[in-house]
Amino acid sequence: MKCHAFPEPEKQQLWDIIQDELQDILKKYSLDFSKEKMKIFNDPIHGHMEMNPLLVKIIDTPQFQRLRHIKQLGGTYLVYPGASHNRFEHSLGVAYLAGRLVKVLHSNQPELKITKQDFLCVQIAGLCHDLGHGPLSHVFDGLVIPEVKKMKKLRGLPDDIPEKWKHEQMSVQMFDVIVKSLKAENEDVLKEHGLDDKDVSFIKELIEGAKTPAWTYKGRDEDKSFLYEIVANKQNGIDVDKWDYFARDCHHLGIRNSFDHQRLLKFARVCEVNGRKHICFRDKEADNVYDMFRTRYTLHRQAYQHKIANIIEDMHAEALLLADRDLHEGKPKDMLKISEAIKTAEDYSKLTDEIFEQILSSTADNLKKSRNILDKIVRRKLPKFVGEARLTKKNTSKEELTETWKAAIKKYKTTYPNVSLNADDLPVYVVDLDHGMKDKNPIEYVYFYSKRKPNKASPIRDYQLSSFLPKRFNEELVRVYYKRSDDQAAEDKKKEKKKVEEAEECFQMWCADNFGLN
Repeated sequence: MKCHAFPEPEKQQLWDIIQDELQDILKKYSLDFSKEKMKIFNDPIHGHMEMNPLLVKIIDTPQFQRLRHIKQLGGTYLVYPGASHNRFEHSLGVAYLAGRLVKVLHSNQPELKITKQDFLCVQIAGLCHDLGHGPLSHVFDGLVIPEVKKMKKLRGLPDDIPEKWKHEQMSVQMFDVIVKSLKAENEDVLKEHGLDDKDVSFIKELIEGAKTPAWTYKGRDEDKSFLYEIVANKQNGIDVDKWDYFARDCHHLGIRNSFDHQRLLKFARVCEVNGRKHICFRDKEADNVYDMFRTRYTLHRQAYQHKIANIIEDMHAEALLLADRDLHEGKPKDMLKISEAIKTAEDYSKLTDEIFEQILSSTADNLKKSRNILDKIVRRKLPKFVGEARLTKKNTSKEELTETWKAAIKKYKTTYPNVSLNADDLPVYVVDLDHGMKDKNPIEYVYFYSKRKPNKASPIRDYQLSSFLPKRFNEELVRVYYKRSDDQAAEDKKKEKKKVEEAEECFQMWCADNFGLN
């Protein structure tokens, strides 16, 4: 059989076409950005972080720079003086780690066909995932907004705040504004980096995470499902957002971090489980994965849910509610746009931790109550901590606890004749602590592969885990504080001390005798 010989000019033409196609493939699937002018950020946690020019353009917008003025740990800073870091640096760290994880998967598994566009989209999602945080981070969406909805219902005021409003929803809106502003300066800004409108949708889906079992997402097909587990993992909670804030928060809090994200990163691999591709880890890393979940619990126990930090955040939330003009008929002009700011990204972009200074420096009569609360925080005139107990009964509501606590106070006979206890001055708080998935063991939702079968993953077996692991993965704490009302402000310290002592004794009796608490 004779080979057909092409004339030399045709050979050269074919060779040029093949070379061009190979270059296009290489360009699409290579994650080498060496030709682009990368910017270096020096970070105390991750060292020198390289950022793509497109990410730098996003960073240099007012919507992103706003994150410099939002404390990462909210009121915890007023208990741990080292925790002064902001959402800004955390967001940079998440973008960096997202890029590192994608590169590891791309390098070890070229068959995943991860493109340069995939890489950029995941990094941008990591960068923008916290754009929607309000004053003092979780204080706003965790305490203020739910209370606003309750108060509007009680007062018969119109309520157009979405049910279960979370900061991720605002992150998506803020990202839309950033894209619009970048396009206003240069219409081809996304195109120049190989991105289009479908990629913008993909980034927004990554910020919110893949929540539904059925594949309803438009940004990428189901064969790229593993990319949705990098920034906001709704499967098992293992994502680069946590990797950064565990390392960063521990560093600034001065709490030891036993979880090694650098090592886990090396053993990440994509495997197909139950018809869908998931990010999995080597079986020998099971203890390291458990340390991650344990670190989350430790941080909540020692810092995020610290008994004094929590009451300070509660006071901050109360100050915001008292200053919110949307909770008053006629919306007084000397009050502030707070809850209604979530209606537009423009108003929300002005809402940062600086609002507390704005209230403190105000002379408006309508802000006096709010100002007084913040003044108490500044002067450290805080509610006194009475006691804390671990609930042993499941599903005991705060309302039930409050009622039984009121009954215990009424029944209690004080030692000091001139001291009496009032339930209104001794509020009950319930704190939930878990490993990330309420009462479930989160490690059961993580898939592991073995050295001999790197493409087959499954949940870890019990016999492969330490026997020292807990049997329960969540707990509820009940806390009581003594809050002086304004008409008790002149109460002498000796009398207050006696009142707190009596409250402590009553609390111990309530725990031991009535509810099986310890």
